Order: sequence, then C-alpha cells, then structure tokens
Amino acid sequence: MSNSSLGAAWENPLRDPRDRRLPRIAGPSGLVIFGVTGDLSRKKLMPAIYDLANRGLLPPGFSLVGFARRDWEDQDFAQVVHDAVREHSRTPFREEVWQQLAEGMRFVPGDFDDDTAFKQLKSAVEELDSSRGTGGNFAFYLSVPPKFFPKVVEQLKKHGLAKARKGSWRRAVIEKPFGRDLASAQELNAVVHDVFEPDQVFRIDHYLGKETVQNILALRFANTMFEPIWNRSFVDHVQITMAEDIGIGGRAGYYDGIGSARDVIQNHLLQLMALTAMEEPASFDAASLLTEKLKVLKAVKLPDDLGRHTVRAQYAGAWQGGEKVRGYLEEDGIDPASTTDTFAAVKLGVDNRRWAGVPFYLRTGKRLGRRVTEIAVVFQRAPHSPFDSTATEELGANAIVIRVQPDEGITVRFGSKVPGTSMEIRDVTMDFAYGESFTESSPEAYERLILDVLLGDANLFPRHQEVEESWKILDPIEEYWARHGRPAQYASGSWGPEEADEMLARDGRSWRRP
Repeated sequence: MSNSSLGAAWENPLRDPRDRRLPRIAGPSGLVIFGVTGDLSRKKLMPAIYDLANRGLLPPGFSLVGFARRDWEDQDFAQVVHDAVREHSRTPFREEVWQQLAEGMRFVPGDFDDDTAFKQLKSAVEELDSSRGTGGNFAFYLSVPPKFFPKVVEQLKKHGLAKARKGSWRRAVIEKPFGRDLASAQELNAVVHDVFEPDQVFRIDHYLGKETVQNILALRFANTMFEPIWNRSFVDHVQITMAEDIGIGGRAGYYDGIGSARDVIQNHLLQLMALTAMEEPASFDAASLLTEKLKVLKAVKLPDDLGRHTVRAQYAGAWQGGEKVRGYLEEDGIDPASTTDTFAAVKLGVDNRRWAGVPFYLRTGKRLGRRVTEIAVVFQRAPHSPFDSTATEELGANAIVIRVQPDEGITVRFGSKVPGTSMEIRDVTMDFAYGESFTESSPEAYERLILDVLLGDANLFPRHQEVEESWKILDPIEEYWARHGRPAQYASGSWGPEEADEMLARDGRSWRRP
C-alpha cells in the first residue's frame, strides 16, 4: 500500500470535529501587511498576530512580511514589531513565542508604484515559502488609505502575487472605508474584483469581530425566551448608539469631508442593525448570514421628511473630563467653514412583516459623555396597568440592552415592587457581564478576524453587496445634508445637540442615557 493511500485513509483520532477543546488552527500561511508602520498595524494587527501565536493558533512556520516606505533592515522591523507587541498585546509576553515569530519576519521598503519593491516582495514570499513552508498561502492586508487600494491591487496582479498556484490560496484584506458613496464603492469593488475573486476578498469591520456582536445571534436564536417578542407586536423601538469621548485627534486629513455618518453609520451601525433585525439564517455560514442581512438592508426605509428625522452636528469647545477642549472647527487642519459632521442621528424603518412601524434610531458622535456602544431594544408599555399612576411614575419601558463595548454584556430592564408597605413599582436591571460569567477573557476583535482570514472563514466579514446596500441607505441623507443648512453645535462632553432630543421627542420618545 502506498503512503498516499495510507494518508487518505488515516485520520487523527484526537481531532474529532465535535471536540470543542481543540480550536481550529490556521494551516501553513503568511501575512503581508501594506502600511505596516501605521497606527492600526502597530496597535492592533501585530499584537493580535502575537496573541494568536501565543495561544497556539498559528502554524509553526507562520510568516509576516511588512511593506512600507522606510529604509529598514529585517532586524529593525523585528524590533519595531517587538516593541509594539510588548506594549499592546493582550496575553503575556513570552520570549520563545517571539523568537519563533521573529524568524519568519521580513521587511520590504518601497513605494506602492515601485516595481523593484514588488519584485523584492515576490522574492521574499518565495523565499519564505521554501524556508518556512507557507505552502504558497498568503493574505495581503491593505492597512493603507483607500486612495492607494487600486495601485496596490494592480501591482499585486502585475507581479503575479495575487494568483495562487494549484492547491494554495491568496486573499486580500481591506480596511474601511469602502468608498465614500455608492459610486466610489462600486468603482473600488470593480478594481479589487478584477484581481481577486469576491470570495477571496475580506472586508474588515472590526465590530463584527467582537464577542458581544456575535452574541446577538446566540441571544436571539439559541434561546426561546427572546425571539417570540422580538417583533412589532412587542417592540416599541430600537436605539443603536456608538459614542466616543475623544475628538478627531490628529486625523483631520482623513476625517474632514468624511464625517461620522460615513465613518460609522454606513458600516458599523447598519451592520448592528442588520444583525438585530434579521430573520434566523438557515445555518451559521457566510452565505446564509449574507442572505438574511441583505434582506434587512434592502427593506430599510428612509423617513419621508429627512429634515425632521435626521440630525448632524459638530462638537463645540467646552470642559470635558477636567480639561478645556477645542471645538471641531478649531482643531488643527480643519477649515473653519467645514460642514463635516462629528455627530449624526437618523431614524430608519424596516419595511417587512416583523418590523413594520418600528423605528430604529441610530446615533454616533465624537466628544460625547463617554465611550460606549450599545443596542437597546425597548419594548412597549404594558397595555393595561391595574396600579394607579403614582405607583408607577418611576417606571420606564422594559428593555434588553446589548453592550458591545467597553464593559461587554447584556442588561434586561423591568419593573419591580419597591420593598415596603405601599405598592410602588420601579425599574430594576438584571446584568450579565462577560467578565463575571466566563473565566477566559474575550479575544481582541482583530485576533478573531485575522485567524478567520487565514482559515478562509468569511462569516464575520461584510460582502460587497452589503457595502453597496448600506451606501444606498446613507447617500440620500448625505445629499440632503449637503443641500440644507449647516451642522448644529453641541457642547463637548454632552450627549449631542438639542435637535437630536427634539427628533425623538416628536415621536414621544427619548434617548437612553447609556
């Protein structure tokens, strides 16, 4: 009997697919990071790669190639990664893990239109293939401003780096923003898909890598107590908030002209809305999830009067966190006449049987009260109350709140009698926090996403159809804003402009204080 037929018949008895103790480990592979000297790469990507190696989830010969405009040697590059990892990694630093990783690190200096650099990249990839046994499997991570995507992708094609030999794979990983409107997103998709097949392209939305976001699906579809009331008969409205307590920092060049709605609503918040509103998928695989999320995005209905049901604003100078902070228009590099929004709130409907008539309120902003992302499903009030109104004046509506960050967990809010001789009812909450219920800490979103790229698992990545549908929702709002008035102003450290409170007050509702 030949060895090859033996290999086909033999299966490792220790690797039972039902065994949850053995995590899926990436096969032989390498990662090329373009823009490796940037913030994202230093603070998130490299520490995540180290943490994956430390947890034993990367193959022994895993290789990392950095490409950037710096004249470094391989050992300088290794030093930069070393420092970034020491500072930002989640798991403890271990020298032996580091040594194994460092052996597979290479650095290629050059500009994106520099053919010599790409030839050098190709030979580095081929050298790693033979010395580290990467099997020809490489993912290219474009951690660069979107204007460079077409150039990098074109160079990968020109130098034969995008095409995999038989039996191995090549993948492209793209960071947002995916365009700045529908037309530019379609253009970008056309350029990328000219070189990589749609299923080889992984668009990163780091929110989808967060445990809590994946838990939305577990909460809804693994339990019978939530799904029966997750519809228009019981839900009054849904609020999705992503607040930051910082300003734009040094990102004026990137942020001005983009704004918070394009930066956050178009991707993160519409993705969270799709997961909250979607029907149960046939199975937990990329195609089934895409089908259900697309149904929601296609059913989204904009309000008839965009002036009354959307708000944009800019933060103004104020005291926040004990220091005097500048307003958006006073930030370095910002044109004092800029109309870029740093706060955006919109009211959306979903035109389908489950959600007809239930408003979804999405808001995001910088320099708000605190950093928090949450989804609040607010239920209707009890249809009839046998208690007199003074007994229930402290009572709000029932709500299920899913906190995505920072203290990940779920809160259920309901009314309960206050101890004592009189009948008084007040809101109480039941809390589930990840940190208290599980002993293991949640991995960073980028750990999960990088591992999924290497495994070829596309569950948590928005596909190009979702990106385009999301732009179809936001474009009319952005066009309306461009034609009408200027952004409102709100004090830094507050929870946004009065106009946003008025927008909900018109519907007889109010924003939750996260």
